Amino acid sequence: MKSSELRQKFLQFFEKNGHAVIPSTSLIPDEVGLDQKTLFITAGMQPMVPYLMGKKHPEGKRIVDIQKCFRTVDIDEVGDDTHHTFFEMMGNWSLGDYWKKESIGWSFEFLTKELNIPLEKLAVSCFAGDENAPKDEESARIWESLGIPKERIAFLPKEDNWWGPVGAFGPCGPDTEIFYWKANDIPVTKGFDPQNKNWVEIWNNVFMEYVKDSNGNYVLAEQKNVDTGMGFERTLAILNGYTNNYGTDLFASIISKINENSNSDDEAGKRIIADHIRATVFMIADGIEPLNTGRGYLLRRLLRRVAYYCNSIELKNIFLSDLAEVVISIYDDVYALNESKKLILETIEKEVSLFNKTLEAGKKKCEEGEDPFILSTTYGFPIELTREIAKENGRTIDMQDFEQKMKQHQELSRTASAGMFKGGLADHEPATVKLHTAHHLLLSALQEVFGKEVKQRGSNINQERLRIDFSFDRKLTDEEKSHIEIMVNEKIQQGLDVVKREMPLEEAEKLGAEMEFGVKYGNMVSVYFIEDKKGNVVSKEFCGGPHVTNTSELGHFKILKEEASSQGVRRIKAILE
Repeated sequence: MKSSELRQKFLQFFEKNGHAVIPSTSLIPDEVGLDQKTLFITAGMQPMVPYLMGKKHPEGKRIVDIQKCFRTVDIDEVGDDTHHTFFEMMGNWSLGDYWKKESIGWSFEFLTKELNIPLEKLAVSCFAGDENAPKDEESARIWESLGIPKERIAFLPKEDNWWGPVGAFGPCGPDTEIFYWKANDIPVTKGFDPQNKNWVEIWNNVFMEYVKDSNGNYVLAEQKNVDTGMGFERTLAILNGYTNNYGTDLFASIISKINENSNSDDEAGKRIIADHIRATVFMIADGIEPLNTGRGYLLRRLLRRVAYYCNSIELKNIFLSDLAEVVISIYDDVYALNESKKLILETIEKEVSLFNKTLEAGKKKCEEGEDPFILSTTYGFPIELTREIAKENGRTIDMQDFEQKMKQHQELSRTASAGMFKGGLADHEPATVKLHTAHHLLLSALQEVFGKEVKQRGSNINQERLRIDFSFDRKLTDEEKSHIEIMVNEKIQQGLDVVKREMPLEEAEKLGAEMEFGVKYGNMVSVYFIEDKKGNVVSKEFCGGPHVTNTSELGHFKILKEEASSQGVRRIKAILE
């Protein structure tokens, strides 16, 4: 089965069963992600958190999507059969609508009827129960009624079959996990041993029927939700009978291109290159730039790891940008990557060139015995390269010391980023604050031209430029971009006041103030109004600030670029001159 077929089958199946299909959000989370101290969307459910906590979703109570995700927690495992940095997660949700019978029934139907997986190759686990919640006999009975034998149903404790809450308190509940027998045969034993490596989890259905309160008590939730997740890459590999994800059409042409230009038998190294080049393409397409902190640091780290492994397997006759082009061709019909192609290729080549220039200086420092932590954070040296050079010089690296320092460094970076990127701002420098105010004017102009259904879907603002992702389903014409520029500049020239007002959430909602996508608000909120002296309002948005006090401080607004961010989401980058 091809990846395009699996995408289509999954989305169409749940759409047929009353679910609204929504596009993937950017890899960069809005406020909800920052509340969870994450720099990236790390799970399919992350953008759904506000709606799982009671906020009304604009598309209704039944939702389905395939969400882009990025994690580095398993970066050292990349190169094996299943671990990735970038991956996609298929998910369907019930927001206070259907419950276990429908959720389990649809999962079973999709696997056995749509994907034609034999019943004999499936097993499930359910929550065993504890002092906080009873044994999930209901899910087990539903599975049995569908034909899963009792001996193929395992009851496991909270660490295996319970989800959440994300933080110290919040929505949570038992889950039921679906396992597939990956070996080519039908399992001989009738029972189910989750520890047997041939049984791999492919789907997880979470039943959020509890809320853990601040005192540690589990109380029944007012809104019961269903949250499911199925790994796209893993499922695709299983359906095609592959023992690893790199045989699927998501990777095959990348690996083939590598093999054409390398005689190395280092399969793990080739897989790392394929994984990391795919991840970096998506990171750059979502507006991330190589830097020494935050998200940019992780992009830089991946690109330099790729460069190292390209040298390690003696990859010849091609550039990293050639591999990036293969990735773009694989995903363009899903994520419109061609629109960001020039930026992606230029960023990759520039960063690799920069790394190569510092390589000799870094090698010399390494040979002189420089601290591996300094080499990694200052020179961007992958630890693998440092260990290799040390080995050549008869030395060993104290990995425990390195890992401890890196852990402290990453925690500092994570904490700083959580504060720095509040509201999408990189910092609170005057130039960034001005662009933040211009961002409000831009959203207002977009809504005035295309209608209030245009909603912000992400933002990133630094001292050099602003970036807004917004819901829209086509490319803007040159005339439309020019018109929007004129509208924003007119508002700047009018010298409008920027006023912050604190008010109850309910009052702000009645006023129709724009909410940031994915944010959970408290009972009292800050709303920024841009208005003239008579009180005529141009823009009103939920926002924590900071902003200028009058639009006359902004200068001249100019759109640099308009492109696709993801399906149904466009992106504008703009500056103030």
